[in-house]
Amino acid sequence: MHHWEASKRLFSKWQARAKSVLEMVHSDLYGPINPVSNGNKKYFISFIDDFSRKTWVYFLQEKSEAFEAFKSFKALVENESDKKIKILRTDRGGEYCSKEFDAFCNEKGIKRQLTTAYTPQQNGVSERKNQTILNMVRSLLVKGSIPKKFWPEVVLWSVHILNRSPTFSVKNMTPQEAWSGQKPLVDHFKVFGCIAYAHIPDEKRKKLDDKSEKCIFLGVSEVSKAYKLYNPVTKKIVVSRDVIFDEDTIWNWFENILVQLQIPVDDSDKEDIAALETQSQQPPQPEVQSSQQFEK
Repeated sequence: MHHWEASKRLFSKWQARAKSVLEMVHSDLYGPINPVSNGNKKYFISFIDDFSRKTWVYFLQEKSEAFEAFKSFKALVENESDKKIKILRTDRGGEYCSKEFDAFCNEKGIKRQLTTAYTPQQNGVSERKNQTILNMVRSLLVKGSIPKKFWPEVVLWSVHILNRSPTFSVKNMTPQEAWSGQKPLVDHFKVFGCIAYAHIPDEKRKKLDDKSEKCIFLGVSEVSKAYKLYNPVTKKIVVSRDVIFDEDTIWNWFENILVQLQIPVDDSDKEDIAALETQSQQPPQPEVQSSQQFEK
């Protein structure tokens, strides 16, 4: 056998797909990203399960935080799946090759696969996924005229969608279903950056106060089954389950005004939105809350 044939056969083993979740995990780090986010993050690190192709992302201030991100990821996915990470494939970046990173993987029995120099195709799964995420982020930022400092929220929403969308790598199911065994719900998908009216609980307002606050949709909360919104007046994040969306309207961040989009909206939603716009001028009436469905 020629030497190049043996090398090619050896490389083909790297391309073999995992047969179960966490048999192999791909990872890549991207950054620094300009501008720095609201939370002073400059990088994001992605982890991709080879079998399901589900993706997780973590945001970092410095590359050196990659090790802590991996430990958090490992604890999360192994707890969810009751399985152990067997192989971790990364490039040879310093963030992956520290002594503590190597020692941790040796202790936990995780085999390392480090790509050779100038062969990015060996870590192609991570690099392609990061490029897909970045393309979505650019598109959403432009479409919603959203300030770039919100890039982590856009990254999270892009990954949330990709995990629940068909992919050529997994047949007849989405990455989320391949990972969990359950079909994901998508009825909570909304136009990113659209106007959202969050219900204000009785306990937090006076009788003559508005029953809702006008916000901007920034995805879903990472810690609760609720929407993640941003109030452009108070400049604070709002987490709420009771939300009515105006998906054909976005916020003009430069002039602080509403802007209409040419996106169709259900007639029932238009009626709800019109009622919200005028509710402060009407006498108090029984409340009707809009509860949105989230997957278990």
